[in-house]
Amino acid sequence: MSTPSKSVPFGQKVAFGIGMLANQMFPAILGIFMVVLVQDLGFPGWMWGLIFFVPRVFDALTDPIMGFISDNTKSKWGRRRQYVFVGAIIMGISYVMMWQLYKDNTVNYNFTYFMAWSFVFYFGLTIFSVPYVAMGYEMSDDFHERTNIMAVAQWIGQWAWVIAPWFWVIIYDPEWFASPEAATRELAIWVGVICAILAMVPAIFIKSESTVDRDYESLSLSNSMSSLVKIAKSFVEAFKIKAFRQLCIATFFIFNAFNTVAAFSFFIIVYYLFNGDAGAAGIWPTLFGCVGALATTFIVIPIITRLSKVWGKKKTFLISQGVSIIGYLMFLVLFVPGKPYLFLIALPFFSFGIGGLFTLMMSMTADVIDLDELNTGKRREGIFGAIYWWMVKFGFAIAGGLSGIILSVVGFDAANAAADQVDAITGLRYVFTGLPIFGTLIAIFVMRDYEISEERANEVRVALDARKG
Repeated sequence: MSTPSKSVPFGQKVAFGIGMLANQMFPAILGIFMVVLVQDLGFPGWMWGLIFFVPRVFDALTDPIMGFISDNTKSKWGRRRQYVFVGAIIMGISYVMMWQLYKDNTVNYNFTYFMAWSFVFYFGLTIFSVPYVAMGYEMSDDFHERTNIMAVAQWIGQWAWVIAPWFWVIIYDPEWFASPEAATRELAIWVGVICAILAMVPAIFIKSESTVDRDYESLSLSNSMSSLVKIAKSFVEAFKIKAFRQLCIATFFIFNAFNTVAAFSFFIIVYYLFNGDAGAAGIWPTLFGCVGALATTFIVIPIITRLSKVWGKKKTFLISQGVSIIGYLMFLVLFVPGKPYLFLIALPFFSFGIGGLFTLMMSMTADVIDLDELNTGKRREGIFGAIYWWMVKFGFAIAGGLSGIILSVVGFDAANAAADQVDAITGLRYVFTGLPIFGTLIAIFVMRDYEISEERANEVRVALDARKG
């Protein structure tokens, strides 16, 4: 299924990238809307933590199953496209329904309603995202072209994080909407429909070959139990590959340490820089996310893509994460009450963490898939993509639960004035800096002896081509 030529048409890269925009827009805006649950609908910290945690655990558990199904689908449309299309529809509808919340209802009712639709949304996300990611892995067999594909996708996907923070401005502007929960109800319709259409683009425009005559595992109901055993076996086989294990562990610690504290930026800016006055904070919470995403788009991704061709993927990864640590440390001194513009200085440094992570890691995963094919004779983009993102999503679930716990432990309460919780806000500031640095240092240690260089990847590719020949 890999493209034999080194260069993938730019239009195909863009089609894949548009899918990435949807893949990132949904969680980006979800993270913005989630603040409304605490700030305006009265959800306590433990409810917020459960909403982050439980549906994402379900999502993580279903990913390997979807990977197996996608890898072994026999269809004239190929292995992936139909699932991407159906998953996009389910995500769009469920996202709209999930946010039809009213303050007049009890907190318990809103919590139960939101939780139920969250399960439907994450089910659709599994159906979409696992085959979608696998499509990217199989678009090229060239070491550097894989990085180019992922760079284009991440460049387009980063616009989700440029756009999403502006929803804070819209949601809390009374000239736009009467209340924040009314804003989320209406905006969810626009987000659900537009993102569903964007998510369908890869299914419609990325080319695929018929797999009707391929020798794949049976997906019949009678084979379901044995399939689960094969999924578990594939999971174990994948983790036996040291390089893949390193990629998963490093991503787990970087991405999920970041996600644990991501929402805290809103509370730090509003309560520390503006003494709890969300109106006075204006667009500064928005600028935090927007400027960071713009830095990723126009500074980080081009630099990472260039350096990976000069220094290799591993060295570029280690350097990019080191730069991100500098950025996190800068926040300790650049969050200054009355001078919010100072934190903008840290954002380009901070953005190297997540911006460098997925541009490189998705490309490196494709290299590992080649190694797995050399060892096993099987081409399993779906399984490897599912396992990699299982680590991300399971960690994301932990991050969501942990963020709720941290809010409770430090004693932060959005209903109280900033003057009444100075210690809580100080605790959030130190966690915001310290936890991501801790996760990044673990990832750097794990990746220090990653072994798949360009030379090794080319050796594997030559061996695979010789076998096929």
